[in-house]
Amino acid sequence: MSCPIHPRRLFLCLLISLAFFVVDPSSQHIEVKKKQMREKVREMFYHAYDNYMTYAFPHDELKPLTKSFTDSLSELGNLKLEHLPTDYNGSAVTLVESLSSLAILGNSTEFEKGVLWLSENLTFDIDARVNLFECNIRVLGGLISAHLLAIDPNNRLIQGSYNNQLLRLAEDLGKRFLPAFETPTGLPYAWINLKNGVMENETTETSTSGCGSLVLEMGALSRLTGDPRFESAALRALRQLWRMRSSLDLLGTTLDVVTGEWIEYSSSIGAGVDSFYEYLLKAYILFGKEDYWRMFHSAYLASQKYFRHGPWYHEANMWSGKPTYWQLTSLQAFWPGLQVLVGDIAAANSSHREFFHVWEKFGVLPERYLLDHQIIHPTMKYYPLRPELAESTFYLYQATKDPWYLDVGESMVKSLNLYTKVPGGFASVRDVTTMQLEDHQHSFFLAETCKYLYLLFDDSFVAKRNYIFTTEGHPIQVVSSWHEKLPETYFSGNWTLSKSGAWESRASALSLQVCPLISLNSRHPEQQRESACHVLDEQINHKCWSNKECGVDATTCRLRTCSGVGYCGLWNPL
Repeated sequence: MSCPIHPRRLFLCLLISLAFFVVDPSSQHIEVKKKQMREKVREMFYHAYDNYMTYAFPHDELKPLTKSFTDSLSELGNLKLEHLPTDYNGSAVTLVESLSSLAILGNSTEFEKGVLWLSENLTFDIDARVNLFECNIRVLGGLISAHLLAIDPNNRLIQGSYNNQLLRLAEDLGKRFLPAFETPTGLPYAWINLKNGVMENETTETSTSGCGSLVLEMGALSRLTGDPRFESAALRALRQLWRMRSSLDLLGTTLDVVTGEWIEYSSSIGAGVDSFYEYLLKAYILFGKEDYWRMFHSAYLASQKYFRHGPWYHEANMWSGKPTYWQLTSLQAFWPGLQVLVGDIAAANSSHREFFHVWEKFGVLPERYLLDHQIIHPTMKYYPLRPELAESTFYLYQATKDPWYLDVGESMVKSLNLYTKVPGGFASVRDVTTMQLEDHQHSFFLAETCKYLYLLFDDSFVAKRNYIFTTEGHPIQVVSSWHEKLPETYFSGNWTLSKSGAWESRASALSLQVCPLISLNSRHPEQQRESACHVLDEQINHKCWSNKECGVDATTCRLRTCSGVGYCGLWNPL
């Protein structure tokens, strides 16, 4: 800038010029705070990881109170270990789950040591009955993610030779999953014996998330190996599940894989269904198949219409849409993070604040909280170090850069260290009203909880590359070569342009990543895009008797209300 050289104005001009170079003190404070919190989370991770390596490795998970171990490969889903050979030493599930976190923390030495050990020692040729869903997201997902991180030259995680050992292990495991899909419906059994396939008289009951949340890992495995069987099996199951939805586009919680009939009709965004929504959206991002987006969009609109009650989401009957259970479950806390990916920031922020309010009330998040009575569920008072609230906090900070979310993360770190840290690691909470502890450090504490808290305060790992995170927190980089066709619009930082450089008329909330979806093209400022948060009014003529009959506005994502003369609209001021 230029300034007139005048004695009276020289000092003022100097101050104005310096203002362009002075760093905002509040910004400096935030950066200092982020560095401090990053180091605290790093200490948490290594306290948990080092104790696992000392007292539990190569077994599956750590028991931090007694400094011992549990072989949980076939306990995932709370089933006792059966028929294992006497020399079985575990599958090092926590090590597999920790590899991507070690990469994000920049510990190439420990990452490479883990890869070498798994390459030489891990085997799936064991007589063990495992939960397909849990083994898929924890073990298969962990191996695939670590493989992709190992071959990425930008990470420089492997100093020696790497010959796709983790991918070969993943392929072996994937092949052992395939017999589970051999059902009349194509829906997989919930349990599979890694050595012998489906056991005689195996239960035919599974959950929506259990058979509808396999496509990320198995799809990635097909892309990496060239073997289409994995993705085909997962996709067939997903499409069959979608065909079983009600006329309201709702799905129940549990079903029979042989008959294709629903067992539990209650529908929700929580346990038993949660990752079904997540994988529809993330599969669209990762693979570019329009079917995923169409399914997600319909399912998302239905969830907004039938589950949402202000900032909360209750459960509803899949056939009638009427409420069934008014309860918060801790797994629901992933939802605001998913809404960030859709672009529905206002709704995400609203729900996230209510979840955090419950966290503040008890010090951690109870497994179930009865919304209608404002009390904890009497038999589900535990907190097993779940990551979902940390995950949503990370996504919302990335979307808004509001420092309040850093305060949320700091509060969570303090609570975890105060209530769950013990000399032998971090213990689950058996009862949040007394903070009585339980002797279990789940592998997802290292795979997700610590990871998302670390990324909240240091996002350098994701700053210049596009990743999706699986439901177990394992990063998979989004690459165009995995898309069956280039999507109509594609990402470039925070803005999305079509290949021609103009806005595509079919651009979606997902591709634009903003809500309201207003075109930023100055040549066509009047253009608007329909948002995925759009919920139609019940009546085409917009007449109503109550607010329940009104939807959500397409471009502002605000709830529409019923006016005094009986019409839905944006009557309430912001």
